[in-house]
Amino acid sequence: MTENNAVYHDYAVEQIEKLISIDSPTGYHYNVTAYLQEELERMGLEVRTLRKGGVIANLGGEGNPLMMMAHVDTLGAFVHYIKGDGRLAISNGTLNQNNIETENVRILTRDRKVYEGTIQLANASIHVNPDINEERKFTNLEVVLDENVSSKEDVEKLGISAGDFIMVEPRFRITESGYIKSRFLDDKASSGILLALAKYVSEHKGCLKRNVQIFFTVHEEVGHGAASGVTDDIKDILAIDMGCVGENLTCTERQVSICAKDGRGAYHFEMVNELIDTAKKNELDYAVDIYPFYGSDTAAALIAGRDVRHALIGSGVYASHGYERTHKEGVRNTFELALHYVI
Repeated sequence: MTENNAVYHDYAVEQIEKLISIDSPTGYHYNVTAYLQEELERMGLEVRTLRKGGVIANLGGEGNPLMMMAHVDTLGAFVHYIKGDGRLAISNGTLNQNNIETENVRILTRDRKVYEGTIQLANASIHVNPDINEERKFTNLEVVLDENVSSKEDVEKLGISAGDFIMVEPRFRITESGYIKSRFLDDKASSGILLALAKYVSEHKGCLKRNVQIFFTVHEEVGHGAASGVTDDIKDILAIDMGCVGENLTCTERQVSICAKDGRGAYHFEMVNELIDTAKKNELDYAVDIYPFYGSDTAAALIAGRDVRHALIGSGVYASHGYERTHKEGVRNTFELALHYVI
């Protein structure tokens, strides 16, 4: 069965690359959600959008509605203020100061102009700075613009101001061995998988054993992605988000991870068991793990008062919130688990 679905596995990877190429730090989702809406409507699906930006499509099927969700907002930062020498001070959104230095970035202004730059340590030349090994903090990191500027006034003439978005270059690549490396696999890997699921269902009419809706959320990285959008008729929610890979966990990048518990507590016992049984029945490569420092859109929905069962699966992703890595096999296993859970 899974070999016959190779076209959908390939489509998922293609969509992951496409989605990652579209900047969408939390708070600026417009381009990526427009792309999602266009792609879903091309499949002939009914699509609706939320005021705060989320995109929902009904895949069809009858009864016992399930909502699958993945988020398309990513980590990012903001211009805090313009320094006297034309460098940009950083107000962190969700980035990590320990792995962001020397990354190329794009500055998005309020009138949607885009400028390039690099995040550097202030006074970054090792042959000049005696404190080059100081602890990295956002107070001593800055954006060096790739423009001929040397003063605050020079930068202001470009239209750059406090509150503009700092968007990090993701550096997407696929190795010959099948590894996918990029920033923002959390959670655009899962979003590509959801698009592949939508494509499969749109091309296999009547395959669903229940009603399935898919929800591409925004604002997940700041905690309220699915706080709205999950309607009263929904019985179950399944987040497809990154599976954790790391010390004391069993998952690898080649597997689909089924989360038993995260930093917000246990997932629904029976729903988790259903996913494990589905993985076993279809001979998928999977792992069950606990994610100690993690939260998902399911928690946002539950805290908002939704009376639903909840679970989470995802392709194993290493180095989360950094330069992340997964594998085509992890994407395949996650797609197949999501698919066979609903057909």
